[in-house]
Amino acid sequence: MAKSTVRDDLNAALSEQREVLMKAKTLDSDLNLAYHLQMQEAMSASLALQPSSSRCSSPPLPFQPNDAVSSSNDDVLDVAATLMLQDAERFVQELEDSELSEAEMRKMREDMDRRIHDRKLAGDILNIPEEEWEEDGDNYHRSYRMDPSSSSTALVDTEYFRLYSKGLVSEERIRDMKVIVAGAGVAICDSRDSLMLEVRKNLEAFVDGQVVTNEVAELEALIEGLNKALSLNLKRLTFFCDDYVIYQYVTGRARPEQSKIATLVNQVALLQRKFTRCNPSLVARNDIKFASKSARDAIISQITLSSNGKSLKETCVICFEDADVEKMFSVDGCLHRFCFSCMKQHVEAKVLNGMVAKCPHEGCKSEVNIDSCGKFLAPKLVEVWSQRMKESSIPITEKVYCPRPRCSALMSKSEVFKYTKSKTAYIAADKGGVRRCMKCDYYFCINCKVPWHYEMTCNDYKRSNPYSQSEDAKLKSLAKAKRWPQCVKCSHMVELAEGCYHITCRCGYQFCYTCGAEWKKGKPTCSCPIWDERNIIRNVRRR
Repeated sequence: MAKSTVRDDLNAALSEQREVLMKAKTLDSDLNLAYHLQMQEAMSASLALQPSSSRCSSPPLPFQPNDAVSSSNDDVLDVAATLMLQDAERFVQELEDSELSEAEMRKMREDMDRRIHDRKLAGDILNIPEEEWEEDGDNYHRSYRMDPSSSSTALVDTEYFRLYSKGLVSEERIRDMKVIVAGAGVAICDSRDSLMLEVRKNLEAFVDGQVVTNEVAELEALIEGLNKALSLNLKRLTFFCDDYVIYQYVTGRARPEQSKIATLVNQVALLQRKFTRCNPSLVARNDIKFASKSARDAIISQITLSSNGKSLKETCVICFEDADVEKMFSVDGCLHRFCFSCMKQHVEAKVLNGMVAKCPHEGCKSEVNIDSCGKFLAPKLVEVWSQRMKESSIPITEKVYCPRPRCSALMSKSEVFKYTKSKTAYIAADKGGVRRCMKCDYYFCINCKVPWHYEMTCNDYKRSNPYSQSEDAKLKSLAKAKRWPQCVKCSHMVELAEGCYHITCRCGYQFCYTCGAEWKKGKPTCSCPIWDERNIIRNVRRR
């Protein structure tokens, strides 16, 4: 009942989130339109101040680097909104799946209880004397009664179950391909070794780029079996090991040296405490009933040939769907493999959140190489990812863009300086502002941010071409009218929409929005007021 209410609340929240995202997209579009209208107004006002001759001979507007990705911003926003909605819907679906799984476990537990009841009834009937059976056998009955809402009177609580588990690591050769796979098999039997539940599971064959050992696979299989027993709410259990080393670990007679194995052994110990009684037992390998076959079936299921014998299939450990080997992505450095669909969702979510995409395997820190993601990512997203990685690798104060409209390549000041020295014929390249674009080999002035002005100093050029940087002039005119300050460290323009006057620039420099004085150690160096009540009230109303 409680989970049904939670699901209804999540569905309501999901509908509300859809509405909020649609409003956000509309607001973003309106803000973008307002910005362009503002810029056009500023350009018109600035052009009106120019002489007629200058207006006719003014050069075309230089390319604004930030506009290079403006066409893809809407696409990125759409993808981000879609991913957020998919995440919310996936969470609701997972909750529903969890409810179905719990209902299935309850049915399975009730079925086990019925089987125990029938087995005991059959045993009691066999023990009835022949004479008594001939006289009253037709009237003998014992009804099954179990309250589904209560497990205290269930026969399954008095039964002593037996758990068999097996973990396997195998090297499979198909045609000319060698593949390492791992699988786990679990069998839960009653006290008479009648099979009650059989489970198989695919295991990760690689951890940190290394093939997992048989000991790790055995412990993971045992943990899977204990978790299944707990999900069935079993109380008493004996689990059997056919590996003497594992038996020594779980009984505390030996301590594992590897941290990974020690972690798994501790996990087994924690799971044991959740049972009323849970004891290990050592048996021969042939006595691991059903579990070895299930583990082998798990391995075979991961790599199988399709019916036509031509297409090689592999099971993704995230979605557990079979996919062609050609559509499985292998992460460089760790060799974990996932299908293109799962990797696409994982990488898109990371990139759109401005994060580094790493291997989705739990605990793995291998980074995903952008060059290998072109098979499943949209070209625009790859371009955005490449641009963000390059931008993040260059400090704010080092960034420089080529002023050529058809290029606008992003470079660092140091690398373009070295490139210019090695390529240019200008002797004064190291003293002047001349630079050569590393992408299009276009000469430009790094100080004036315009095509290179031959035989003219930067001061002479600015005096003779006061409106050559027309867009910069219009922006400065607008900034002056709006009183937008600039960061003294990276010259980034800042507009305060709401909040306090303590500004933290994208380059990390902190200053006062009112006077530009630096903030040191979280405190202002000026006596300006820290906030304006109107800005704070506006923020409260928005919430």
